[in-house]
Amino acid sequence: MPHPLLDPRRLAALNALGVQQAWVPRDALDETELAALMPHVGPAAPAAGRRQPAAVARADAPAARAEPVVRPAAGVPAPADQAAAAAAPRAEQPAVAAQRLEHVRALAWEPLQAFTEACRACKLGGMRHQAVFGVGHAQARVMVVGEAPGAEEDRLGEPFVGAAGKLLDNMLRACGLQRRGDDPRSTVYIANVIKCRPPGNRNPEPDEIAQCLPILRRQIELVRPRLLLALGRFAAQALTGSSEPIGRLRQRAWDWQGTPVVVSYHPAYLLRTPQDKAKAWADLCRAQDLLDML
Repeated sequence: MPHPLLDPRRLAALNALGVQQAWVPRDALDETELAALMPHVGPAAPAAGRRQPAAVARADAPAARAEPVVRPAAGVPAPADQAAAAAAPRAEQPAVAAQRLEHVRALAWEPLQAFTEACRACKLGGMRHQAVFGVGHAQARVMVVGEAPGAEEDRLGEPFVGAAGKLLDNMLRACGLQRRGDDPRSTVYIANVIKCRPPGNRNPEPDEIAQCLPILRRQIELVRPRLLLALGRFAAQALTGSSEPIGRLRQRAWDWQGTPVVVSYHPAYLLRTPQDKAKAWADLCRAQDLLDML
Protein backbone atom coordinates (compact mmCIF):
# COMPACT_ATOMS: atom_id res chain seq x y z
CA MET A 1 0.00 0.00 0.00
CA PRO A 2 1.58 3.36 -0.98
CA HIS A 3 2.40 5.89 1.68
CA PRO A 4 -0.47 8.45 2.00
CA LEU A 5 1.89 11.32 1.11
CA LEU A 6 2.64 9.55 -2.20
CA ASP A 7 -1.01 9.67 -3.32
CA PRO A 8 -0.92 10.52 -7.07
CA ARG A 9 -3.21 13.51 -6.55
CA ARG A 10 -0.91 14.95 -3.90
CA LEU A 11 2.15 14.26 -6.04
CA ALA A 12 0.48 16.26 -8.83
CA ALA A 13 0.05 19.20 -6.46
CA LEU A 14 3.68 18.91 -5.38
CA ASN A 15 4.91 18.85 -8.97
CA ALA A 16 2.78 21.86 -9.87
CA LEU A 17 4.38 23.82 -7.04
CA GLY A 18 7.89 22.63 -7.85
CA VAL A 19 8.17 20.72 -4.55
CA GLN A 20 9.31 17.20 -5.26
CA GLN A 21 12.00 15.00 -3.73
CA ALA A 22 12.38 17.02 -0.55
CA TRP A 23 8.84 15.92 0.32
CA VAL A 24 9.38 12.19 -0.05
CA PRO A 25 8.47 10.92 3.45
CA ARG A 26 11.49 9.85 5.48
CA ASP A 27 10.06 6.47 6.44
CA ALA A 28 9.80 5.60 2.72
CA LEU A 29 13.60 5.92 2.35
CA ASP A 30 16.54 4.02 3.74
CA GLU A 31 19.42 5.86 5.40
CA THR A 32 21.55 6.03 2.20
CA GLU A 33 18.71 7.47 0.09
CA LEU A 34 17.86 10.03 2.77
CA ALA A 35 21.45 11.21 3.02
CA ALA A 36 21.66 11.58 -0.76
CA LEU A 37 18.45 13.61 -1.00
CA MET A 38 18.99 15.77 2.07
CA PRO A 39 22.74 15.92 2.74
CA HIS A 40 22.32 18.77 5.22
CA VAL A 41 20.20 16.56 7.48
CA GLY A 42 21.84 14.11 9.86
CA PRO A 43 20.87 10.44 10.30
CA ALA A 44 17.14 9.80 10.48
CA ALA A 45 15.68 9.66 13.97
CA PRO A 46 14.29 6.35 15.29
CA ALA A 47 10.79 5.64 14.02
CA ALA A 48 9.26 6.20 17.44
CA GLY A 49 10.60 9.74 17.49
CA ARG A 50 9.31 10.73 14.07
CA ARG A 51 6.11 12.53 13.36
CA GLN A 52 4.65 14.42 10.43
CA PRO A 53 4.30 18.20 10.55
CA ALA A 54 0.90 19.04 12.05
CA ALA A 55 -0.48 20.70 8.91
CA VAL A 56 0.38 17.71 6.72
CA ALA A 57 -0.99 15.23 9.24
CA ARG A 58 -4.33 17.04 9.27
CA ALA A 59 -4.51 17.22 5.51
CA ASP A 60 -3.78 13.51 5.02
CA ALA A 61 -5.25 11.76 8.06
CA PRO A 62 -8.03 9.36 6.93
CA ALA A 63 -10.33 10.63 9.69
CA ALA A 64 -10.24 14.13 8.21
CA ARG A 65 -12.47 13.06 5.31
CA ALA A 66 -15.13 11.83 7.69
CA GLU A 67 -15.41 15.07 9.63
CA PRO A 68 -18.47 17.16 8.75
CA VAL A 69 -17.85 20.68 7.54
CA VAL A 70 -18.97 23.01 10.31
CA ARG A 71 -21.09 25.84 8.91
CA PRO A 72 -21.75 28.60 11.45
CA ALA A 73 -23.88 31.66 10.85
CA ALA A 74 -23.30 33.66 7.67
CA GLY A 75 -19.89 35.28 7.45
CA VAL A 76 -18.81 34.04 10.91
CA PRO A 77 -15.72 31.86 11.55
CA ALA A 78 -16.21 28.27 12.69
CA PRO A 79 -16.79 27.95 16.49
CA ALA A 80 -13.27 26.70 17.22
CA ASP A 81 -11.84 29.86 15.67
CA GLN A 82 -14.26 32.49 16.93
CA ALA A 83 -12.29 33.23 20.10
CA ALA A 84 -9.03 33.60 18.20
CA ALA A 85 -10.62 35.83 15.59
CA ALA A 86 -12.25 37.99 18.26
CA ALA A 87 -8.95 38.36 20.10
CA ALA A 88 -7.11 39.56 16.99
CA PRO A 89 -6.81 43.34 16.61
CA ARG A 90 -9.19 44.72 14.02
CA ALA A 91 -8.84 47.96 12.14
CA GLU A 92 -11.87 50.23 11.99
CA GLN A 93 -13.45 49.80 8.56
CA PRO A 94 -14.32 52.99 6.68
CA ALA A 95 -18.02 53.55 6.13
CA VAL A 96 -19.54 52.84 2.73
CA ALA A 97 -22.61 54.77 1.61
CA ALA A 98 -25.81 52.79 2.15
CA GLN A 99 -26.99 53.77 -1.32
CA ARG A 100 -23.89 52.18 -2.87
CA LEU A 101 -24.40 48.98 -0.87
CA GLU A 102 -28.05 48.67 -1.84
CA HIS A 103 -27.30 49.41 -5.49
CA VAL A 104 -24.55 46.78 -5.75
CA ARG A 105 -26.66 44.11 -4.02
CA ALA A 106 -29.30 44.44 -6.75
CA LEU A 107 -26.97 44.15 -9.77
CA ALA A 108 -26.81 41.14 -12.11
CA TRP A 109 -23.56 40.07 -13.82
CA GLU A 110 -23.31 42.47 -16.74
CA PRO A 111 -24.53 45.55 -14.83
CA LEU A 112 -22.13 44.66 -11.98
CA GLN A 113 -19.20 44.54 -14.38
CA ALA A 114 -20.23 47.83 -15.99
CA PHE A 115 -20.57 49.39 -12.53
CA THR A 116 -17.06 48.17 -11.61
CA GLU A 117 -15.51 49.52 -14.79
CA ALA A 118 -17.12 52.93 -14.23
CA CYS A 119 -16.41 53.07 -10.48
CA ARG A 120 -14.49 56.08 -9.10
CA ALA A 121 -15.44 55.63 -5.43
CA CYS A 122 -11.79 55.74 -4.33
CA LYS A 123 -8.64 57.32 -5.70
CA LEU A 124 -7.57 54.13 -7.50
CA GLY A 125 -10.33 54.67 -10.06
CA GLY A 126 -8.48 57.64 -11.51
CA MET A 127 -5.07 55.89 -11.60
CA ARG A 128 -5.81 52.60 -13.32
CA HIS A 129 -5.72 51.68 -16.98
CA GLN A 130 -8.72 49.40 -16.55
CA ALA A 131 -10.65 47.69 -13.80
CA VAL A 132 -9.99 43.97 -13.34
CA PHE A 133 -13.40 42.42 -12.77
CA GLY A 134 -12.79 38.67 -12.96
CA VAL A 135 -12.53 35.65 -15.24
CA GLY A 136 -13.88 32.10 -15.37
CA HIS A 137 -17.20 30.28 -15.14
CA ALA A 138 -20.06 32.28 -13.67
CA GLN A 139 -21.41 29.20 -11.85
CA ALA A 140 -18.06 27.71 -10.84
CA ARG A 141 -17.84 25.19 -8.02
CA VAL A 142 -14.61 26.86 -6.82
CA MET A 143 -14.00 30.61 -6.62
CA VAL A 144 -10.44 31.89 -6.22
CA VAL A 145 -10.07 35.27 -4.51
CA GLY A 146 -6.81 37.20 -4.78
CA GLU A 147 -5.69 40.56 -3.47
CA ALA A 148 -5.27 43.32 -6.09
CA PRO A 149 -4.19 43.68 -9.72
CA GLY A 150 -0.54 44.18 -10.58
CA ALA A 151 0.90 45.95 -13.61
CA GLU A 152 0.18 43.10 -16.05
CA GLU A 153 -3.34 42.61 -14.71
CA ASP A 154 -3.96 46.34 -15.07
CA ARG A 155 -2.73 46.21 -18.67
CA LEU A 156 -4.63 43.07 -19.71
CA GLY A 157 -7.74 43.44 -17.53
CA GLU A 158 -7.51 39.88 -16.15
CA PRO A 159 -6.55 38.66 -12.67
CA PHE A 160 -3.49 36.49 -12.03
CA VAL A 161 -1.42 36.82 -15.20
CA GLY A 162 2.34 36.72 -15.67
CA ALA A 163 4.54 34.40 -13.61
CA ALA A 164 2.15 34.34 -10.64
CA GLY A 165 -0.71 33.48 -12.98
CA LYS A 166 1.23 30.59 -14.50
CA LEU A 167 1.94 29.20 -11.05
CA LEU A 168 -1.74 29.54 -10.10
CA ASP A 169 -2.75 27.74 -13.30
CA ASN A 170 -0.34 24.91 -12.42
CA MET A 171 -1.78 24.71 -8.90
CA LEU A 172 -5.32 24.58 -10.25
CA ARG A 173 -4.41 21.99 -12.86
CA ALA A 174 -3.00 19.74 -10.14
CA CYS A 175 -6.46 19.84 -8.52
CA GLY A 176 -8.24 19.04 -11.78
CA LEU A 177 -9.29 22.69 -12.21
CA GLN A 178 -8.72 25.31 -14.89
CA ARG A 179 -9.15 29.01 -15.58
CA ARG A 180 -11.30 28.69 -18.71
CA GLY A 181 -13.84 26.12 -19.80
CA ASP A 182 -17.51 25.25 -20.08
CA ASP A 183 -17.80 22.85 -17.14
CA PRO A 184 -18.54 24.55 -13.79
CA ARG A 185 -17.11 21.55 -11.95
CA SER A 186 -13.65 21.96 -13.46
CA THR A 187 -13.57 25.67 -14.33
CA VAL A 188 -13.02 28.15 -11.51
CA TYR A 189 -14.02 31.78 -11.22
CA ILE A 190 -11.16 34.14 -10.29
CA ALA A 191 -11.55 37.62 -8.81
CA ASN A 192 -9.62 40.04 -6.60
CA VAL A 193 -10.68 41.90 -3.48
CA ILE A 194 -9.45 45.14 -5.10
CA LYS A 195 -10.49 45.75 -8.71
CA CYS A 196 -7.96 48.49 -9.56
CA ARG A 197 -4.19 48.40 -9.31
CA PRO A 198 -2.69 50.29 -6.35
CA PRO A 199 0.20 52.44 -7.66
CA GLY A 200 3.58 50.78 -7.39
CA ASN A 201 1.82 47.56 -6.28
CA ARG A 202 1.56 48.95 -2.75
CA ASN A 203 -0.78 47.37 -0.23
CA PRO A 204 -4.43 48.40 -0.64
CA GLU A 205 -5.63 50.96 1.88
CA PRO A 206 -8.66 50.42 4.16
CA ASP A 207 -10.95 52.80 2.26
CA GLU A 208 -10.07 51.11 -1.04
CA ILE A 209 -10.89 47.68 0.37
CA ALA A 210 -14.14 48.99 1.87
CA GLN A 211 -15.35 50.37 -1.46
CA CYS A 212 -14.49 47.18 -3.37
CA LEU A 213 -15.77 44.60 -0.88
CA PRO A 214 -19.45 45.05 -1.83
CA ILE A 215 -18.54 44.18 -5.42
CA LEU A 216 -16.68 41.04 -4.34
CA ARG A 217 -19.57 40.03 -2.07
CA ARG A 218 -21.99 40.38 -4.95
CA GLN A 219 -19.71 38.32 -7.21
CA ILE A 220 -19.70 35.53 -4.61
CA GLU A 221 -23.49 35.72 -4.31
CA LEU A 222 -23.87 35.42 -8.09
CA VAL A 223 -21.36 32.59 -8.55
CA ARG A 224 -22.57 30.66 -5.47
CA PRO A 225 -19.38 28.55 -5.27
CA ARG A 226 -19.09 25.40 -3.18
CA LEU A 227 -15.59 26.42 -2.01
CA LEU A 228 -13.70 29.71 -1.69
CA LEU A 229 -9.90 29.71 -2.03
CA ALA A 230 -8.46 32.90 -0.51
CA LEU A 231 -4.92 33.63 -1.72
CA GLY A 232 -2.90 36.24 0.15
CA ARG A 233 -3.34 38.22 3.35
CA PHE A 234 -5.93 40.75 2.19
CA ALA A 235 -8.12 38.11 0.57
CA ALA A 236 -7.84 35.89 3.64
CA GLN A 237 -8.70 38.69 6.05
CA ALA A 238 -11.60 39.86 3.89
CA LEU A 239 -13.20 36.40 3.82
CA THR A 240 -12.47 35.33 7.40
CA GLY A 241 -13.16 38.63 9.17
CA SER A 242 -9.89 38.25 11.08
CA SER A 243 -6.87 40.55 11.04
CA GLU A 244 -4.46 37.79 12.04
CA PRO A 245 -1.48 37.11 9.72
CA ILE A 246 -1.98 34.55 7.01
CA GLY A 247 0.29 32.03 8.71
CA ARG A 248 -2.26 31.79 11.52
CA LEU A 249 -5.29 31.74 9.23
CA ARG A 250 -4.34 28.85 6.97
CA GLN A 251 -5.15 25.22 7.81
CA ARG A 252 -8.11 26.29 9.95
CA ALA A 253 -11.85 25.98 9.39
CA TRP A 254 -13.43 29.19 8.07
CA ASP A 255 -16.84 29.84 6.62
CA TRP A 256 -18.29 32.60 4.43
CA GLN A 257 -22.09 32.63 4.47
CA GLY A 258 -22.27 28.83 4.48
CA THR A 259 -19.37 28.30 2.07
CA PRO A 260 -16.07 26.78 3.30
CA VAL A 261 -13.02 29.02 2.92
CA VAL A 262 -9.49 27.65 2.45
CA VAL A 263 -6.70 30.16 3.09
CA SER A 264 -3.31 29.95 1.40
CA TYR A 265 -0.41 32.04 0.19
CA HIS A 266 -0.55 34.22 -2.92
CA PRO A 267 1.36 32.75 -5.90
CA ALA A 268 3.46 35.92 -6.15
CA TYR A 269 4.59 35.36 -2.56
CA LEU A 270 5.42 31.73 -3.35
CA LEU A 271 7.64 32.85 -6.23
CA ARG A 272 9.57 35.06 -3.81
CA THR A 273 9.52 32.53 -0.96
CA PRO A 274 9.70 29.06 -2.52
CA GLN A 275 10.34 27.38 0.83
CA ASP A 276 6.65 27.98 1.65
CA LYS A 277 5.43 26.06 -1.40
CA ALA A 278 5.17 22.94 0.73
CA LYS A 279 2.70 24.77 2.99
CA ALA A 280 0.68 25.80 -0.05
CA TRP A 281 0.67 22.14 -1.09
CA ALA A 282 -0.90 21.24 2.25
CA ASP A 283 -3.54 23.93 1.67
CA LEU A 284 -4.35 22.48 -1.76
CA CYS A 285 -4.74 19.06 -0.17
CA ARG A 286 -7.15 20.57 2.35
CA ALA A 287 -9.16 22.16 -0.48
CA GLN A 288 -9.29 18.86 -2.36
CA ASP A 289 -10.45 17.00 0.74
CA LEU A 290 -13.24 19.55 1.32
CA LEU A 291 -14.35 19.34 -2.31
CA ASP A 292 -14.52 15.56 -2.02
CA MET A 293 -16.99 15.95 0.85
CA LEU A 294 -19.20 18.56 -0.85
